[in-house]
Amino acid sequence: MIQKTGITDPEIIKQQLEKEGYTNIFTWCDGAGSFYDWHTHPYQEVRWVYKGSVVMGTEDGEIVLNEGDRLDLPAGTRHWAKTETGVCYVCGSKKRR
Repeated sequence: MIQKTGITDPEIIKQQLEKEGYTNIFTWCDGAGSFYDWHTHPYQEVRWVYKGSVVMGTEDGEIVLNEGDRLDLPAGTRHWAKTETGVCYVCGSKKRR
């Protein structure tokens, strides 16, 4: 699930996601102590961290995403997220073809 890309430039990340067919691509930052409770998304989602770190939980356990890490979540994957120090990432969605 996690790809350790080493890429932390948001513009390069956006270009890569566009090439892969992702839409609704945007950057987002969460401050220290942010928390998102269990939820799902109707489309495949990507979170690519370019600054800070975030912990994401799925039914399979917890995943720590650091700078340059990418996580692709299949549509309908139940998950939550929290950050202790703050995080900035690029998001995108992809409909199934």
